[in-house]
Amino acid sequence: MRDHPKLVPALKAIYTAPTEAAAEQALATFEASELVERYPAIVRTWRSAWPEFTPYLAFPPAIRTVVYSTNMVESMNARLRKATRNRGHFPSEQAALKVLYLAIREQINPKARDKNHVAAHWKEALNQFSLFFEDRLSIQ
Repeated sequence: MRDHPKLVPALKAIYTAPTEAAAEQALATFEASELVERYPAIVRTWRSAWPEFTPYLAFPPAIRTVVYSTNMVESMNARLRKATRNRGHFPSEQAALKVLYLAIREQINPKARDKNHVAAHWKEALNQFSLFFEDRLSIQ
């Protein structure tokens, strides 16, 4: 797509806006740009999904990053699949849970040599989740 370098920052300004008013302004700016002539469906999609999108803006930036960046979630899922696949089978459910726990812990607190393999900002996001969803998540 030849307009990709212009399109990505314009859309990112919407979903990374600090408030609903700022997101609305970013969407209005996008609507006023020349990109809307080439991609009118983008504006229609944003407008139709606006009521579902705006509650997302109440979350802290670290949680938003986890939500809009599937790379972080996919990275974690890949690590969990790898941890279980390498072991074959488990003698009990408790043994499987222990391996998954250790894999998650390694993602959050990596060894010095594995710094490049950590999901970006995962520890910050986990801290925000524990504050925002205090009644649903407990960190030991």
